[in-house]
Amino acid sequence: MKDKQRKTWKQHAVHSLLTMAAAMSIGLVIYRAPLDFFHRIELETIDMRFKWRGERPPGPEVVLAVIDEKSIAREGKWIWPRKKIARLVTRLSDAGAKTVGFDIGFLEPDQSDRAAREALDFMEKRLNADGKMTPDLAVELTEMRQGGRQDQGLADAMLNSCSDIILGYFFHTGTMEAGSAPLPFDGSRYAWVRTPPGASSFPTLEAFAPQPNLPLIRKAAKYSGHFNIQPDRDGVVRRIPLVIRYKEQAYAPLSVLAAASFTGTSAGVMVDETGIRDIRIGSRAVPTDRYGYMVINFRGAEKKFPHVSVTDILNGEGDTVPAVVDETETTVSLRDKIILVGATAVGIYDLRVTPYDEIFPGLEIHANIVDNILHRDFLRHPDWIIVLDLAAILSMGLLLGFLLPRLEILPGSGLALLLTGAYIFLAHYMFTARGLILHMTAPLFTALFMYMGITIYKFLMESRQKRFIRDAFAHYLAPSVVRRLIESPEKLVLGGELRHITAFFSDVEQFTSISEKLTPEALVELLNEFLTEMTDVILRYEGTVDKFEGDAIIAFFGAPNIIPDHEHIAVLAAIDMQKRLAGLREKWASEGRPRLKMRIGLNSGEAVVGNMGSKNRMDYTMMGDTVNTASRLEGINKVYGTSILIGENTARKIKEEVLTREIDQIAVIGKLVPIRIHEVLGRRKDASGELLEQVARFENALSLYRDRQWDKAAGILAELLAVRPDDTPVRVLAERCAEFRQSPPPENWNGVYTAMTK
Repeated sequence: MKDKQRKTWKQHAVHSLLTMAAAMSIGLVIYRAPLDFFHRIELETIDMRFKWRGERPPGPEVVLAVIDEKSIAREGKWIWPRKKIARLVTRLSDAGAKTVGFDIGFLEPDQSDRAAREALDFMEKRLNADGKMTPDLAVELTEMRQGGRQDQGLADAMLNSCSDIILGYFFHTGTMEAGSAPLPFDGSRYAWVRTPPGASSFPTLEAFAPQPNLPLIRKAAKYSGHFNIQPDRDGVVRRIPLVIRYKEQAYAPLSVLAAASFTGTSAGVMVDETGIRDIRIGSRAVPTDRYGYMVINFRGAEKKFPHVSVTDILNGEGDTVPAVVDETETTVSLRDKIILVGATAVGIYDLRVTPYDEIFPGLEIHANIVDNILHRDFLRHPDWIIVLDLAAILSMGLLLGFLLPRLEILPGSGLALLLTGAYIFLAHYMFTARGLILHMTAPLFTALFMYMGITIYKFLMESRQKRFIRDAFAHYLAPSVVRRLIESPEKLVLGGELRHITAFFSDVEQFTSISEKLTPEALVELLNEFLTEMTDVILRYEGTVDKFEGDAIIAFFGAPNIIPDHEHIAVLAAIDMQKRLAGLREKWASEGRPRLKMRIGLNSGEAVVGNMGSKNRMDYTMMGDTVNTASRLEGINKVYGTSILIGENTARKIKEEVLTREIDQIAVIGKLVPIRIHEVLGRRKDASGELLEQVARFENALSLYRDRQWDKAAGILAELLAVRPDDTPVRVLAERCAEFRQSPPPENWNGVYTAMTK
């Protein structure tokens, strides 16, 4: 009997040792290996620690000047004229603001300045044509054209401001976005970088091209700080790259420069043999990981910092203005404060997800970082904390491995819960009281696997009298797996797949002006009839309607149902939609209703399609560069007076069945590589010989235009216009030929036209 018990004990001991070794090995693998599943769980435990800790009030130094709904209603829709921003800079200076940081970019000239330049160009052409141009007048026009008055006004306001002005900009961090990047610019780099002897570089986020502000405005500001935000894998913002390397130089974010300006110090980077050690701002050492990322110690949900409507600043006096803190109205002084300017109005602000909020303005993320720095209130995961993490993994394994085999099920479960609860409390205490982030997933899963391994073994080794318990336990495991999947629904329903599709965008011409002339009832009736008829055509061709945006229709072909010739199908649908709309126009005209016209843009290529959205609401939709290009093509119809424009990928697939003509090669906003655009003229079988000849002659003229043979191209285009005076693409090309005859483009001109229309 004793031998049998001794043998049984040895079996228990061997199994316990094996389970202990396996569980601790799994824990170490979870801790050190980059397993995405466990990494996401660890990130979620950080979010839980924030919520367990609760919100903390920030210091009084940071105030947010927000472009909110109130400001939009009073000051007009965004983007505002630069003179309004200049007035804001002056008001903040007069109110005594110490530092002003802009979480918005001034990347392009003011729209009103652009209109003025176009007017000057027109005036110059008329004076030259009338023979009234004089040398003095030509010089004056040139000087007026070179300087944007609105932009210059903003630059002057910054130069005259008593506040330190910090402009925001962003870096392109993807290799696909790299292009002819500008040289580094002053006021944006760290003042110094201290590296150990022999170290030539350091690991950090690398940028391939900055997107800086206009030189005129940038040079007027004391600093320029990037506002790049890098979410974690699950889309939640928990960290911020305090160092971005560009052309082997270290660049600082808006938040660091704001803190340095406010404290009257400089910012630098300390590097050791493993990477970045910390960021120094005067006497403050900002802890980072070796790649320069700082964990943000969020103060809470949105509006923990005072939100001051920009319109109240513009229309107020003195240094005290109304503010909102935690949904409570109050007042706040702007004197000797850091003022961060950005948007919070729906539709124009930078939407982020944080541990506290699924809807959080990016502007307030920068405020949290500044507050962390000023109050030295950081969250850290230093290198030495690995000792505590490994000790927790080993302790869990040893204690449970030694005690669980000696305990019954309920006491063993209680012990496992007690140990895991104690470690969770320790991790929470270290996070809340010490600002240290202990690894939670590895020790807890070590305990879980240890508990499961030993418990399952004990069930398997139980006597026949307890077989029903073992069976019940085995039966219990399957529901637990199902429950884990139910608790993580994103693994089943969120996300998408990469598919080859044709994206479709349409919009009604001048719909805003049309809607202003109709009663709400008449407008809804007209729009519903239009959308119904157009949608019927899309569905007849097996297209998927993504969404309606007012009068606009967004759809795609090739998903979820696979359509091998989706390019051809999509174009035929667009042709039939225009035909159907022509019939509706005749009907509406007879009824005295407006005659709607529609522009369509199509583009084919790879895109991500699938169920996307929130946990409670999602749509089957598409996203990607192919989709963005289709949207741009719809808008570019306005430039050429066309009704259907398609991209090169689509045109290549349909040329046998559909008559098209290439009308230009353009560089659209948001894309570095030019694209060739084609106009859809109808089914090829329906085209007359005269139309085919006109298309061939136009494409010949386009080829001559690209070969810089302006006279020959203009001659052909003039003949085409004589036949069809309303052919806008012909007229546009003829005007360019005339312009280039007078003022030829540079020698490296490649025939690409830059489209400013989105």
